[in-house]
Amino acid sequence: MLNDLFYIVWDFDPVMFSIGSLDIRYYGLTWALTILLGERFFSYFARREGFGPQIVETGFVWITLGAILGARIGHCLFYEFSYYIAKPWAILTEIRNGGMASHGAAIGMLIGMWITARKCRMPYVWWLDRIMVPVSIGGALVRMGNLCNSEIVGSATDLPWGFKFVRLYPSLPVERIPVLHPAQLYEAICYVVTFAVLLWLYRRRDEGRRHAGLMFGVGLIGIFLTRFFIEFIKADQEAFEQGMALNMGQLLSIPFILLGAWMIWRGRQGRFAVAAPPSERAGMVHRGATAAGEGGGVSKKKKSKKKW
Repeated sequence: MLNDLFYIVWDFDPVMFSIGSLDIRYYGLTWALTILLGERFFSYFARREGFGPQIVETGFVWITLGAILGARIGHCLFYEFSYYIAKPWAILTEIRNGGMASHGAAIGMLIGMWITARKCRMPYVWWLDRIMVPVSIGGALVRMGNLCNSEIVGSATDLPWGFKFVRLYPSLPVERIPVLHPAQLYEAICYVVTFAVLLWLYRRRDEGRRHAGLMFGVGLIGIFLTRFFIEFIKADQEAFEQGMALNMGQLLSIPFILLGAWMIWRGRQGRFAVAAPPSERAGMVHRGATAAGEGGGVSKKKKSKKKW
């Protein structure tokens, strides 16, 4: 067979360095880089569109908190519910043992962005559109962290780029270790492509301001449709997934895919409010006051419920 001749032996140490009994892992570094990139991107978005740094500071706190808590709680609820319902304190005390779910992170960030939008008095969709840019490249980084951990591997393959994950089979000689799909790399590559498309939509097409909601939809489909299809060649992460027509990752991806399609449709129709920076809003108020003065104050405009 072809994979008897061509394969990659993967025996990567996931620990960067240790401080006493505390191991600092590459996986943790990918999460830290993702959070840092998120802050940098939103600083860029705010400067480019005329918003102050206060919105970035508020968003950084709530969105980061939502992502981390959501990813951890999501894993505990979706994949190991019986264990953590019996030992709920382990959700925090055993976080060093791993267990973060991307679907949980997505839900947590949605909540964090909703809180941020309320506090900053901005349209929710402004945050939804722009979060997909750092989320897509961050997703690629986190999948590389999974590769460093030799986790979330694929099924057996004959392809020449298959991996032998030595650390998953410590008692077997290399020649007896199965060759598996590097599913983490497949996802990472697709997420990088999604990132490139989103950045193009934002910078070249200005879709964040022309069609609010569209970028969020494109990002959801790029990320979760990728996840849905790659799950077909992944090994089951948990025992309860064996025999399921669609595994937990696919079932959780379907609502996000449908939401993405709906957001693209509504965004193309211009159904969502477009955020205006403070300078533009001040100009709009001034022009409105001038027009009212010229009309002698006879006619009254109905107050709009929209703030933007």
